[in-house]
Amino acid sequence: MGRDVEIDEQGENMVGCIYKVSGPVVVADDIFGASMYELVRVGAEQLIGEIIRLEGHTATIQVYEDTSGLQVGDPVYRTCRPLSVELGPGLLDNIFDGIQRPLRSISKKTQNCFIPRGVNVLPLDDSHMWEFCPSKELKIGDKITGGSIFATVQENALLEHRLMCPPSAAGVVTYIAPPGQYAVNEEVLE
Repeated sequence: MGRDVEIDEQGENMVGCIYKVSGPVVVADDIFGASMYELVRVGAEQLIGEIIRLEGHTATIQVYEDTSGLQVGDPVYRTCRPLSVELGPGLLDNIFDGIQRPLRSISKKTQNCFIPRGVNVLPLDDSHMWEFCPSKELKIGDKITGGSIFATVQENALLEHRLMCPPSAAGVVTYIAPPGQYAVNEEVLE
């Protein structure tokens, strides 16, 4: 009805529209190509939600934040990825809520002991540097497949993280970072 629709390369609608709100449950229209358990951002504040039911182009969404103020016609943004947690160094040194929002970082950012609606903070601190130790056996030109351990990072005296090639990835190593200090978002292997 005159509303602009955002379509991606596969012809899927990336932005839907709230049709109904009932407590923490939101029903959205025009969500073509969405998947069950897909992470979505709801409303102007982009509240975190997850698709729990699909019927045609309509999605039922469980919103994990207070839905007060949401109204019919507000946007629902698809992410095309499931609700998941980020693993890596810094995970054990933090305290998270149920959807992996770091409570200390939120408190510092908002100067409030309560979590405000729509707050968006990275789960792992991307400014902290960690000691990266590449595998001694791995060299440029080596083949690597899913599950191959290519390095380690020591988080604390009890926990050593093993960095692994993603399950669906495989190929030839063209670059591996030298031992040293790196942040969690820095590229260490190609």
